[in-house]
Amino acid sequence: MSSVESQCQRCQSRLEAEDLRCPVCALPTPRPARSAERERARVIRCDNCGAAIAYSVEAQAPRCAYCTSQMHVETQEDPIDQADRFVPFEVSPEQARQALSAFLGKGGFFRPTDLASRSALDSLRPLWWPGWEFDARVEVSWTADTNAGAHRSDWAPHSGTTHLFLQDILVSASRGLTSRETQELSPHYDITKAKPEPVGPPEAQVELFDVTRSGARRQILSAVENMARQRIAHEDLPGTRHRNLRVAVALSGLETSHYALPAYVLAYRYGKKLYRVVVHGQNASHVLGERPVSWVKVVATVLAALAVLVIITLLRRAS
Repeated sequence: MSSVESQCQRCQSRLEAEDLRCPVCALPTPRPARSAERERARVIRCDNCGAAIAYSVEAQAPRCAYCTSQMHVETQEDPIDQADRFVPFEVSPEQARQALSAFLGKGGFFRPTDLASRSALDSLRPLWWPGWEFDARVEVSWTADTNAGAHRSDWAPHSGTTHLFLQDILVSASRGLTSRETQELSPHYDITKAKPEPVGPPEAQVELFDVTRSGARRQILSAVENMARQRIAHEDLPGTRHRNLRVAVALSGLETSHYALPAYVLAYRYGKKLYRVVVHGQNASHVLGERPVSWVKVVATVLAALAVLVIITLLRRAS
């Protein structure tokens, strides 16, 4: 598990066990000796999407929970981050199945009318996907054009500096879920319910933090910059319109925690094709996924629209 090793010798910021540099001032950190146990750590990795789970003797060449592709065992020479807080499952497998049925029943006009009745559940896999939760203190310098003080012009330049404290920001470390999926799932987790040990279906798998430390910092800093930009745009800019907003952030403090977040990944079959759906592990009303399109309805709609255009054209010529 991730733990706090020390403080930065220069700026006294918190350092985590595998930090190569201070996340605030970039000072290189002393490298502790790696244990032989961690060097021999093995994981099971998907051949297709690259997601990795912890190795177990019972799971021999399993299928990936995300894309159902074959997985293989590999040895990791570098240490791997692991979650130290698990958000518990509050949705049962049966509730996840019901959420899928409701999702298929809300297809809309261009979906097959028999989608719910003819779809067959192929697999249902509970899992915890990895994410960082961070608090950051940042100094933000910004420039932008706004309509405040523009007088006869449309825009006037403005700039400023502000200090922000961003709390409880979740950043995905998952390879199996897409960025869109994790962004839509993240706001609906109650991480205050997290526990040191996993609570959920016994067959649930835990995806590892399979991202380098430098890659993790880049993702977190990108999220900090995006949050700062949104905060400046809504709270600090004068006027009612703006353009060309640019921000530069300087960290003065960063604390991260490693969370495992629950979700169900379901695969269902309609016709000869498999489709994937993700159900939130705490709230079954949040469902993301794929649904087939009825091309018969699409073609019929296009032909009907063309027929209407032809009729309108003929009527105009006749008049």
